[in-house]
Amino acid sequence: MEKKVNISTETVADVERVSATVSQNLKTFRRQSGLTLDELSRKSGVSKGMLVEIEKGTANPSIATLCRAATALGVSVADFVGVASSVPVRIVPAQDASTLWHGPKGGSATLLVGTNGPDEIELWRWTLFPGEIFESPGHSPGTLELINVETGELTLKFADSEHLVHAGSSVLARTEDKHAYMNCGNDELRFVMAVAELQRPRVRTGL
Repeated sequence: MEKKVNISTETVADVERVSATVSQNLKTFRRQSGLTLDELSRKSGVSKGMLVEIEKGTANPSIATLCRAATALGVSVADFVGVASSVPVRIVPAQDASTLWHGPKGGSATLLVGTNGPDEIELWRWTLFPGEIFESPGHSPGTLELINVETGELTLKFADSEHLVHAGSSVLARTEDKHAYMNCGNDELRFVMAVAELQRPRVRTGL
């Protein structure tokens, strides 16, 4: 029998907290950039309707949507959710970490801490239950992810290959193309992931 997942009041409260934070920060960063909703939509590839809903605090945007909007505004996802550090040391309490994905069987992806944009280094904690999959459309060119599997087995899928990462093992992967994290086993999968998405300097041409 498939396990029934109950959405706790804590999960609902966390989603509402993240939505409110993202709503306020998106409006602030957009206005600081001098962009209208139409301009930000064209620059980011996120529909104007979605941006309106995010700013109203009525949307639960995907991680990919937040990444596109953040890149267009020259900030990081950590800036959006309020866990970025702009001081020599910043401690982010457990209750302030932001869960940005909830799986259909109870899995989750939580952004623990990260740097200010546009260069991004982020630390995530993931949990996937048997059968859960998270698909990513890919990141900006040169993005690297470092993963350590704590429990279970991670299947890391790319367009033409799959890689099985056992508990205790680590992996370094370039994730600029579409990829997926999958739990194809029978046990709970937990892993931590660091993402480094650094903006490459523009190359000057001509004299």
